[in-house]
Amino acid sequence: MTDEPAQLATVAPTVLVVDDEKNIRRTLEMVLNGEGYQVVACANAEDGLEALGNASQPIDLAIFDLKLPKMSGLEALQQIRDDEATRDLPVIVISGHATVHDAVAAIKLGASDFFEKPLNRERVLVSVQNSIRTARLSRTVEQMRAELEARYEMIGTSDPIQKLFQDIDKVAPTKASVLITGESGTGKELVSRAIHRLSPRNEEPFVKVNCAAIPRELIESELFGHEKGSFTGAHGRKRGFFEQAHGGTLFLDEIGDMDLAAQAKVLRALQNGEIVRVGSEQVINVDVRVLAATNKELSKEVQEGNFREDLYFRLDVFPIKVPALRDRRDDIPLLAEAFVVGFCKENGLRNKRIDPTVFDTIKQRKWPGNVRELKNVVERAAILSSDIITIADLPEDPHVNPFDDEPVATGSGDGVVLRATADDGSRLTLRQYREVAERTYIVETLKELEWNISKAAVALGVERTNLHKKIRAYGIKRGDG
Repeated sequence: MTDEPAQLATVAPTVLVVDDEKNIRRTLEMVLNGEGYQVVACANAEDGLEALGNASQPIDLAIFDLKLPKMSGLEALQQIRDDEATRDLPVIVISGHATVHDAVAAIKLGASDFFEKPLNRERVLVSVQNSIRTARLSRTVEQMRAELEARYEMIGTSDPIQKLFQDIDKVAPTKASVLITGESGTGKELVSRAIHRLSPRNEEPFVKVNCAAIPRELIESELFGHEKGSFTGAHGRKRGFFEQAHGGTLFLDEIGDMDLAAQAKVLRALQNGEIVRVGSEQVINVDVRVLAATNKELSKEVQEGNFREDLYFRLDVFPIKVPALRDRRDDIPLLAEAFVVGFCKENGLRNKRIDPTVFDTIKQRKWPGNVRELKNVVERAAILSSDIITIADLPEDPHVNPFDDEPVATGSGDGVVLRATADDGSRLTLRQYREVAERTYIVETLKELEWNISKAAVALGVERTNLHKKIRAYGIKRGDG
């Protein structure tokens, strides 16, 4: 394997230096350049704020002198915190004539650190490194939380899921675009996060965009950002998702629902690494690896004119199809147990176990909602159950009638005679006898009412959902009796 991916992984951070003393600017620029940082230097706060919005690539850290001509460093810091695009930017404040009041005010406005001149080289470098690292870590907190919550959804030992893991391992270290396809609920986002986590960009941002959830008139602004006043409601400058993902990975979920006009600009960003905010003419260079996902057949969308062919080929460099849950049924018990463990732990419940008979039942379901649906069903069963999750705790399968596609059993007569002994001759316990009696009564009632569950529930005086549970628990099939 070549070193190229590793070199791409670490994008040199860019530091903005604002100081009216020329020697200070030059000294900081030389020191930072010597440590591999890129530097944008300005002599006043106005130029510094403009640079934040018009830099050819996003600024990772700003260093402001407090005492500046016209606008002070504190005023600039206040504007940075008021602007949505720069609100989280780490800022280090320096001054040669600062008071304790100035230092306190700067810290209250969210300054990462405060230095007095003359500057100590080693201390400045340590502060710069720590400030950038802390800011990047804070941007990934939500990502890590989401990964922890969904950590079990990538579990599996079946052949289809092992093939998926192999594909992820192969493509993750490269810079190739990936098109992830699969039905809703199969875990396409988890695949994208796994690719990012295993890539050389894993310490850089992972930014998810749900293209289907963004209104058509706002998709361009969300992706590429906008300038203040560029349209009604644009109260400040905003960094788009491409800028936020600079150096890392941008995940375009449900890309098949993206507007054609936005598709053209996404194609330009992928080809040239260039974006332009809405309301601006300034070209911004971004280094972003794009992963896309859809549950649509994009080749068909291309034929119907709903998706650009050139963008499709740009995204489909390495296609990955996530298998449906029905194609990996052997993984269902592992997933179910993991969901129960996670649910009980997150909600402070005692550990619950799943009765083995439950696995046979849930493996037979069709699961059109895939892993997401399985997780919901298992968690609901965990809420309803005692220490052991049984078939009776499973919610009704909304996708099928319990008697659909069931084999018809041949009855031996119009009625069932209750016996006090089991097939092996041993005597039934009272509980077993009651269960036999209840099952017999339910079967006879269903038979009389032509297996109409709603009518049978009314006749038996129970809720329809409760009758469904008993039918599953007793393994009743159409034609029994």
